[in-house]
Amino acid sequence: MRSVLVLNVVGLTPELLGEDTPALSKLAADGFQASLEPVLPAVTCASQATVLTGTMPREHGVVANGWYHRERAEVALWHQSNHLVTGKKVWERGRERAADFTCAKLFWWHNMYSSADWSVTPRPIYTADGRKLPSFYTSPPELKGRIEGELGNFPLFEFWGPTAGIGSTEWIARSAALVIDEHRPTLTLVYLPHLDYDLQRFGPHFDGIQGALRAVDRVAGELVEHARGHDLEVVVLSEYGITEVSDSVGINRLLRRAGFLAVQETLGWELLDAGASRAFAVSDHQVAHVYVPDNADIAAVRKLLAETDGVDFVLDRDGKADYGLDHPRSGELVAVAAPGRWFDYYYWLDDSRAPDFARTVDIHRKPGYDPVELFLDQEKLLVKLRVLAKLVKKRLGFRTLLDVIPLRPELVRGSHGRLPAQPSEGPLLISSSRRQERPSLHMTEVSDLILDTVFDSA
Repeated sequence: MRSVLVLNVVGLTPELLGEDTPALSKLAADGFQASLEPVLPAVTCASQATVLTGTMPREHGVVANGWYHRERAEVALWHQSNHLVTGKKVWERGRERAADFTCAKLFWWHNMYSSADWSVTPRPIYTADGRKLPSFYTSPPELKGRIEGELGNFPLFEFWGPTAGIGSTEWIARSAALVIDEHRPTLTLVYLPHLDYDLQRFGPHFDGIQGALRAVDRVAGELVEHARGHDLEVVVLSEYGITEVSDSVGINRLLRRAGFLAVQETLGWELLDAGASRAFAVSDHQVAHVYVPDNADIAAVRKLLAETDGVDFVLDRDGKADYGLDHPRSGELVAVAAPGRWFDYYYWLDDSRAPDFARTVDIHRKPGYDPVELFLDQEKLLVKLRVLAKLVKKRLGFRTLLDVIPLRPELVRGSHGRLPAQPSEGPLLISSSRRQERPSLHMTEVSDLILDTVFDSA
């Protein structure tokens, strides 16, 4: 039985692999590189669940990064419980073949209350006075003290938001090295997010991409070298490729103007009233689940969306089945953005009526994914000084709103979620072992490849 390190280098594609990624390129040359066919939607949670279970969204149930919970009449994104993922995970299948098979899962999503032996995942502390404090969750609990004592607290604000950068990826890699050294898992799953940030901010062809590639290659290369020093095989994969976009599609504003989406007024803001809406969308990059509770409205909503500029196609019940997306959590319709476009979540028609959380980093309260959280509002005078002043207030215990995110979806230059037009723009897989070599594979085949690498007795 061989130990294996699986590195999820988010956003890495064949066209990005080259002279700016010497460590990863060497790994591919020494082993092999394959194109990886993703699932729809090509987003984090759906992709990871597919990799780890070897099944499609219709089976594992993770239809996006979040969805509408009909019984609660609430939208929820980025929830962490592993109970949301149906089916046997790769480490559970490994244990069926060898009782001493162990797994460490570091920063992959749906990472709480899983059956993995060791888990580490971001978990901010939300205090009663409105503060959000950096922290992380581990299982077993004592692992947190060990990692924190060695590395300090997790740099949450470098993991997402306007200051997201290489610091969080470095911390994750160092925590992985610590776990490998102390526990020697059979399978170690590590998530390295750095490329995701600038590729979404600026697109895949921006002038500074060389720096982002070199930074993540350095961190990945150091961890690969560490793992190889412990005689581990290494698998590197990505979840999706990020392509250039020029603007968003305001799908919820479209539904509101057509009379399908309902809002409630509170304190002068407008809040989405999902339970009272005849149709609304949970936007997730380039895919949107559209929930239409009355079957009599489906045809009209589908026609409206299909005729909208920026919408490529709309899946109904049969269409969802064709893509393996026919699960009860999916919307009655699923819209896919045209090339070069993505879906914003905005539902208000006047920015002065936007809720207070719209201008903050608040991934759990927004009823859709918001990549604009990667930007500071440069139209606000001395915005960085405003941020610093507000942080000082928070540390002193005062309530204050960190409302520094612009309402400008046109700032976003990279997105994903659509299936790639060509393999060079899609995800990839690299392995240090040539014994499983092939030119391409589907995302549902990755868990088998991992187990074959572990149990290769040659």
